[in-house]
Amino acid sequence: MTSSPSPYPSYPSYPSTSPPPSPPAPRPLSRRGLLAAAGAAGAAGLLGTAAGPAAAAPSSRGSAALVIHNARVFSGVDGGRPAQRRVGRDGRILATGSDAALRRYIGRDTDTVDAGGNTVMSGIHDGHVHPLGAGDRSLRPSLEGAETTRDELLTILTGFLADTGGAAAEPDRWLVVEDWNPVGLLPTGSVPHHSVLDALATRRPVILVGGDGHNLWANRRALDVAGITAATPDPVGGRIVKGADGQPTGVLKDDAQDLVKRHVPEPSRAELVAACAEVLGLAAASGVTTMMDALAGRHELGLYRELAESGRLPQRIVPAIRLDDAQAKDPAAALAYARGLRREFEGAPGLRFGMVKVFLDGVIEYPAKTAALLTPYLDGAGKPTDNRGELYTSAADYGRLTAAFNSAGWQMHAHGLGDRAVRTALDGYAYARRVTGRRDPRNAVAHLQLVDPADLRRFAQLGVAACMQLQWAAEDTWTMEALLPYIGPRRHRWMYPARSLEKAGARLSGGSDWPVDALQVWNQLRTAIDRQGAHGSGPLYRELEGLGRSSVLRMHTSGTAWQLRQEDLTGTVEQGRAADLVVLDRDVTRCPVADISDTRVRMTLVGGRVVHDADSATGRAASARAARGAGSAPRPASYAAVHGGRHRACGCGAG
Repeated sequence: MTSSPSPYPSYPSYPSTSPPPSPPAPRPLSRRGLLAAAGAAGAAGLLGTAAGPAAAAPSSRGSAALVIHNARVFSGVDGGRPAQRRVGRDGRILATGSDAALRRYIGRDTDTVDAGGNTVMSGIHDGHVHPLGAGDRSLRPSLEGAETTRDELLTILTGFLADTGGAAAEPDRWLVVEDWNPVGLLPTGSVPHHSVLDALATRRPVILVGGDGHNLWANRRALDVAGITAATPDPVGGRIVKGADGQPTGVLKDDAQDLVKRHVPEPSRAELVAACAEVLGLAAASGVTTMMDALAGRHELGLYRELAESGRLPQRIVPAIRLDDAQAKDPAAALAYARGLRREFEGAPGLRFGMVKVFLDGVIEYPAKTAALLTPYLDGAGKPTDNRGELYTSAADYGRLTAAFNSAGWQMHAHGLGDRAVRTALDGYAYARRVTGRRDPRNAVAHLQLVDPADLRRFAQLGVAACMQLQWAAEDTWTMEALLPYIGPRRHRWMYPARSLEKAGARLSGGSDWPVDALQVWNQLRTAIDRQGAHGSGPLYRELEGLGRSSVLRMHTSGTAWQLRQEDLTGTVEQGRAADLVVLDRDVTRCPVADISDTRVRMTLVGGRVVHDADSATGRAASARAARGAGSAPRPASYAAVHGGRHRACGCGAG
């Protein structure tokens, strides 16, 4: 890979108040001999073999498999100079230098790409994502996080009923609608109840699945099918919301959702695999080359194996095996379970095992308020309540679990949104460190919506990765109306404390949590800088918690590679690393911060193999979908009439 010489010695954080000139308009990639369709038969011929041990010198043939020139390369190495890169024939970057220095590596069989003066960098590493869930969701209609009145919601759902079979689907075909906004029923503060959905002109069971993954809203028919009554007890790790009369309201939280979901017919295996293949292609078109699947079990691992064996798995995947609350209390059994799944699936190409996931709490926002807080929630009028949220696993249990897995060489990944859950995770990691003596287990806490200031330095002290989803760090309904009145301004100031964690020495890694949100990789990076993004109504503590540009680029590349223990393989652009690279349509190291949101990926390589080419027919289609936010699903014409502007970062282009 090559680039033109640059006078810039490194890539500093460019302030958004003094933007450099806008990038040139994108033009078609100039290349010689590259295949038109990424992933087509023979694409691997660009490399002699799959990625293997790094070589220190050019292949015996003397020429490179691929040279990318006229680029500004973000190496991701502290203090590194923009340099030229050459992709070797084993899928590695085997030489660096200027255009002139690497000209001698261009032979008759070398493919060349002119980057047009734009950025070439490591592919994006998504450290917390649910890609197969995105595939599954794409098979059903979506509300895409819309905020609606009761009547507007019923209008949209009536359209969904018609589009999913109409009268022929009565009375038993389920209507499952994804990406319901649990805080988006207007006027603000309106409480969802099955009676609202019961007003639909249908006898079908209807459920709305919350985009946050923690809430579900069912009509009376769905509750009846599931056998949920006033006498039904809450399952472990979940809650059946009941009214003052003791009857279920139709809202199910966390693991209580499964009481209804298990009655919903599954799509066919062929439909599901095809949908997952499509969304993985969208992720590649967004520049994602490695993903940590934060919720994997036998079902998901089987899908990955089928995708890999059919050549439809473009990314490197690190599955985090999910442990439920009961397993978290039995370390020996949990370890045996995880090892069993690894033995069963570790031969699947592209999968690397060694991670487990535990939910420590729920979500903070109204109406859920299930995230675990150190001090109680407020009632919305400033008065304390007796609700501190729900802590699903104690610090003692989590510490013993961590010690067992760390001793066996596994890493822990904790879902922790509230400050009490974050402290519980850190206490567990501290216990495991004392017991095992291991100093580099690479455990992580994900989300970190609230972190108590007293815990900031503990991340660096314990070597814990702070895995953050900073597309949420903007002023919107979720962070303001649904949150500020329930935690108060003092705690609210510590929302997603990215810069505070960085200053305290924490290792930052990045994730999208897709499909909780549509996959908007470059807006996610932009929001981490300006704390507003393309969809926020204002900046969320930008001066206190906004990150520098270089920090954000490293966070989503080398930072996540470190979290996933693959920093010796990927995450930086330097000799010996795998050629997991993206060619962009602008120079994201210098363009105005606001322009980063609109970045388009012109080419994505994994191990030197082209997995997305924006100039190909399939690449153009994938790029178009990626541009509006991967993960969008079918919606009726009635949706547009009420969607206008009342949505959260859905990427649909409305509003």
